[in-house]
Amino acid sequence: MRLLAAIFCLITLSAPAAERWVYLDNDHVRLGVNMSAGACVGWFSHSGSKDNLLNAYDVGRYLQQSYYGDTDGSDWNGKPWRYNPVQGGSWKNEPALVLNSRESPNEIYAKMHPRHWATGALLKEVTLEQWLRLEGGLARLKFKMSYSGDKEHKPYHQELPALFVKPALDTLVYISKDGQLTRKQPGFPNEMIQFSEPWLAWVDAKDSGLGILCPHAHEATCYRVREGNKGDVSYAAPLQTFALKPGLVFEYEVVLAIGNVEQIRSVFGKLREASSSR
Repeated sequence: MRLLAAIFCLITLSAPAAERWVYLDNDHVRLGVNMSAGACVGWFSHSGSKDNLLNAYDVGRYLQQSYYGDTDGSDWNGKPWRYNPVQGGSWKNEPALVLNSRESPNEIYAKMHPRHWATGALLKEVTLEQWLRLEGGLARLKFKMSYSGDKEHKPYHQELPALFVKPALDTLVYISKDGQLTRKQPGFPNEMIQFSEPWLAWVDAKDSGLGILCPHAHEATCYRVREGNKGDVSYAAPLQTFALKPGLVFEYEVVLAIGNVEQIRSVFGKLREASSSR
């Protein structure tokens, strides 16, 4: 199926509210969270660098949780939409509600109710949580979604997570199903990929950028928007297919790394070896 996030956020009608950012910095890397956008992760860089690898153009971007349910008669800018809890907020830049947060030098925790991407309704039947911490040059991100609604939706591809990066990172790198190191510059709308090692990386012309380790997934959706303006973006989301249903609690973890492709693959390989030996 064509994931609906392909047209996720190319138009913005209203300016976002004043922003409140909080950061983790361990002298290796810097991770930033915008509490005014559902506590979404919107900054990742080397410590001391002004070169943010993520894309925080509007609340539909960032690195964040997003889920899909059945069509519900909603409309996004003239396009039929569906049940779609988004951590950052709605397409009109209505922010999600942060219920609770804790910040320490070692971890950022946040709990929030998302908004329906199309309608802007606050979805109190969906609770999102996240635990973010740094470990050397890595960022470890744990996400949790709890659904207490009474409707059982059909299964759909779920973005785990939605990852939007700066447009200079224009090449998606992964290990294909046949074991080949693959470099791809997807177009628009979405393209599907499958990978044999659970990681992806967006890199620039120097083969350097950001990698995400996603042990819960073996396929992803991706696209690039290139209109020559501030809306340009590169996007990818590791996928699983499952249904939102009463009582569902879903948790997963990802790891972010900065470097060239060889460095990213090496550090993720070591993490996987360490995990399998436990």
